[in-house]
Amino acid sequence: MNKIFKYMALAMGVFFLGSCEEYLDEVPVTSISVDYIFDSPDGLDVGITSLYNLMRRNNFPAFGDNGGNPMKANLFFYVGTDLGHTRTWHRPYDISAMSPQGFPEYKWTRAYEIIDRASGIIAAASQMEGDEAQLNRIEAEAKAMRGECYFDLIRMYDNIILDTTAVTPQNANDPQVFEVANPADVYAVIKSDLDFAIEHLEWSVASGRYGQGAVRHIRGKVAMWESDWSEAASQFDAIIDDGTHYLVGLNEVFGQDVNHSESLFTYQRDEDLGTTAGNGDNTAGGRGTWHSSVFNNRAYEMSTGEIVQSAEYGGQALGWSFPNDYLQSLYDQDNDRRYTTYYYPLTKYVNAPGHPNFGEEISVYDDNFRRHHFSLKKFHDEDKAVLTNDSWKDDMYYRFAETLLLSAEAHWRMSGSDTDAKALEYINMIRERAFGNSDHNFTTFNLDIYLEESARELAFEKNRWFLLKRMGLLVERQQMYYTYGSSSTNQILEPMAPHMVRLPIPQSQIDLMGTFPQNPGY
Repeated sequence: MNKIFKYMALAMGVFFLGSCEEYLDEVPVTSISVDYIFDSPDGLDVGITSLYNLMRRNNFPAFGDNGGNPMKANLFFYVGTDLGHTRTWHRPYDISAMSPQGFPEYKWTRAYEIIDRASGIIAAASQMEGDEAQLNRIEAEAKAMRGECYFDLIRMYDNIILDTTAVTPQNANDPQVFEVANPADVYAVIKSDLDFAIEHLEWSVASGRYGQGAVRHIRGKVAMWESDWSEAASQFDAIIDDGTHYLVGLNEVFGQDVNHSESLFTYQRDEDLGTTAGNGDNTAGGRGTWHSSVFNNRAYEMSTGEIVQSAEYGGQALGWSFPNDYLQSLYDQDNDRRYTTYYYPLTKYVNAPGHPNFGEEISVYDDNFRRHHFSLKKFHDEDKAVLTNDSWKDDMYYRFAETLLLSAEAHWRMSGSDTDAKALEYINMIRERAFGNSDHNFTTFNLDIYLEESARELAFEKNRWFLLKRMGLLVERQQMYYTYGSSSTNQILEPMAPHMVRLPIPQSQIDLMGTFPQNPGY
């Protein structure tokens, strides 16, 4: 590989510590070593579990890791779209934040760390003797993660490095020429990895593991980025037709247990196996996250003193970022049940014990977004202690509803017809669940209908930024709707500089590589 990632090979033993509860039951921690990992299929399985922990840290990190930069790097994709509003802490499109020294560095370095370790497992599994099915499954899971990381990298940065040779003590100091990879070569590796994973993974797998549903979903997205509508429809339809994954009741989608049939993949957390300090996301249980607090207002700070922290209203909150007015305006607030399921109610009732208005509807709200604003409930955790921001609820990362919407788009683009039967069937499955009947079904399908329905269903699920970039609409729509401000009196549109459709290459990595070019505009 190269010197940038040399430290990864040297830290392999540390990386695998605390990786898997099942493994710790079988082998004392003191006996975990690089030799164990790479000398047996069971050892490789430990390595795979550790990769899942790193993927969770990459895509759904806790706040305390690395000063909050990992969380900023991921919140960017939730908030920095036509559906977002930022109040404080993280201002995604500020030039000091969106810079070669800023938060985007995390996504680059973490992804390449995972790629390097996945490549090591892939090489070992492909050459090792043992149970063929187990080794194929291990290689498939590692390839799924490597393919996913490369797919994210090229979508985020456009100009990336391609190298599938893992760092070892023998090659860590080998000379390396750093060049921008040909996108066609990158996509060839991504597709090869994902196709292998599809061939060797089952449909029904344990929660927190990649199965065919998750991998076909990613593979379908890859095809969409290549405008291969037929391949995309084939992958999405395979998920739909198989029957392992299907829509659940609206109240179940983001209920307390998100390991249900709609989930294609869910990151797992467990407070008993986790930690509240350090880089706890590397452990089996992870570390508590703040997502449920980030997108919720602090109603309990109302100047009237009528609200106290309660589980009903999300308990402790941060109120850093919110759904914006445009997103709110897209809902039929009287009939679309997502409006009252995916979001906290704007109307609140006095719950302060002993208050003379206890139980009554609040009549006056402070004009302060920190205290009162349209707030996201998708990360609501009824088990979160009311006086902490830490949540140990699992995070559903890919879900079947997005499969339906993407397949609808693929069929529409493939047929060129605004009345394509499959496109309407799939988007109306989403509509019928949302409204509880077919009275609000679409009879035509076009880009505006699709983007608005996708917003209603998938808002703040870390997919909108990529969808708009793929369509070439990211800058236009973000400049039209993305807002910044702390009250109704200072809320403003915050334009996105056109060059920010690609993240800056981390300056620290360019300094190490010496010759790799920075992305335009930075």
